[in-house]
Amino acid sequence: MNNKITLLLVDDHEIVRTGLRMLLENQSDMQIVGEASTGRQAISLAQTLAPDMIIMDLSLPDLSGIETTRLIKTNFPEIDVIALTIHEDEQHFFEMLKAGASGYVPKRAAPQDLIAAIRAAHEGHVYIYPTLATILVGDYLGQERTETESDWGAHLTQREQEVLELLADGLSNDEIAEKLVISPHTVARHREHIMKKLNLHSRSELVKYAIRKGMIEP
Repeated sequence: MNNKITLLLVDDHEIVRTGLRMLLENQSDMQIVGEASTGRQAISLAQTLAPDMIIMDLSLPDLSGIETTRLIKTNFPEIDVIALTIHEDEQHFFEMLKAGASGYVPKRAAPQDLIAAIRAAHEGHVYIYPTLATILVGDYLGQERTETESDWGAHLTQREQEVLELLADGLSNDEIAEKLVISPHTVARHREHIMKKLNLHSRSELVKYAIRKGMIEP
């Protein structure tokens, strides 16, 4: 029984694939089962070879590595993908993660970093090179801070909170006006203020906000 991690190498430079083969085949728990130089070839080999993992370059001559990864993860979700690339900018990084990659390693990294990424992904983890992990944490904290600032900056009045709950419950402006004994015009004005303060743009967003804050039951 073969307990080795089977790998498919995807890079349009033969010299890179050769170097990777030499590195990875020296690992007792890894086996190279195929190589591809284009995205379409990678998708075809993913189907025929069914490797455990694909080492994916992002710059390919036909499909991008991001699009290739997205298609592979859609059709073969059990195959892990690790990006091995010269790109270290946020856009490529986040798009690759969204496409379903289980790891992101720059080509300038040490060989042991790639080996660690392969083993981590094979165990069900996500491996991110340290400098890129800093970007990910910063983005997460920025989102948390934005949401917190939005909540603190909202300062909904008591009446606006009442209107918000009724809007989230599905009542119309006229129904809210009747329930709160105010005019429909006043309800519309409150609604406008609520949307602006909470940075919401539709009733569905408003409902999601109200559920998240515990104002109404899902």
